[in-house]
Amino acid sequence: MAQPIGRFAIVGLGKMGGNLALNAARAGFEIVGVDPSGVRQELARSGVTSATLADLKSLPRPRFAMLYVPAGPLVDQLLHELGEVLEAGDIIADGGNSYWGDSIRRQARMRERGLHLVDVGTSGGPHGALTGCCFMVGGEREPVAKIEPILRRLAVPDGYVHAGGPGAGHFVKLVHNGIEFGMLQAIAEGIDLLTHYREKLPLAALLKCWQHGSVIRSWLVELMEQMYRQQQGGMDSVPAYVEDTGEVNWLVDDALHMEVPVPVIAQSVMELIASRDTDHNWARAIAMMRRGFGGHPFGPDKGTAHERHTGRVGPFVPSNAA
Repeated sequence: MAQPIGRFAIVGLGKMGGNLALNAARAGFEIVGVDPSGVRQELARSGVTSATLADLKSLPRPRFAMLYVPAGPLVDQLLHELGEVLEAGDIIADGGNSYWGDSIRRQARMRERGLHLVDVGTSGGPHGALTGCCFMVGGEREPVAKIEPILRRLAVPDGYVHAGGPGAGHFVKLVHNGIEFGMLQAIAEGIDLLTHYREKLPLAALLKCWQHGSVIRSWLVELMEQMYRQQQGGMDSVPAYVEDTGEVNWLVDDALHMEVPVPVIAQSVMELIASRDTDHNWARAIAMMRRGFGGHPFGPDKGTAHERHTGRVGPFVPSNAA
């Protein structure tokens, strides 16, 4: 029986990859970190060692590397470079928000070289990466089985699922993000209504109350309360401009191709875009919740806008595509 994987690489040590590296190190794994900025002190103190892609040759077989980098051409570049270092039977997991159609193509391309690519939709934000993620995995059974013990240890209880074959993990995560957008919009519109009542309402107290026994209790409502309190009961300092990386735009496009109606998700995307030309409290509320769960910026951000326009490499993939 093959030895379980105890030493592996995380490529990309930003908010998600860096916190996941800390999570893994604390769980007893030996982590090799690859990032243009090196390994920050907090990671180094936890035992994460700095390396280059070429250094991954020294990992025990089967070698395993997790990618936590922005979706788009950078993923293709890293896969090409890793293909020059790794060997048949080694495993790469893309934990970013790549388009599922791109993941299907990439998996087929890597399989031609004998390498396994697994798509790992990851939810929970930077806090979840540190304390326990929700993983939605797509890929062939054999490589998934080899990395499943790792992912289960890094996930919250019951926060792991092997959703299906290549692309399934990123598709499920994309649908998850669409649901998230709809929920954000509904909560935000409710906040806007509360702020327009004829007398000033105790908004933070209402949000706290809703977290205890109400039908709409959720982490997003909890984050809304936290962020509202951080703003000291005011929202005017938060720009009414909601930035995003564009994944849910892909989902709306997919829904049109699949002829599946998604009016709430589609409208939430339209409202998000509309926030960039308006000045409403609902937009501020969404920005506040997004800052809470993902550390997303307030107001326009050039880097995020670039990711929105470059994240998906290919178009929709029909169901009979290889």
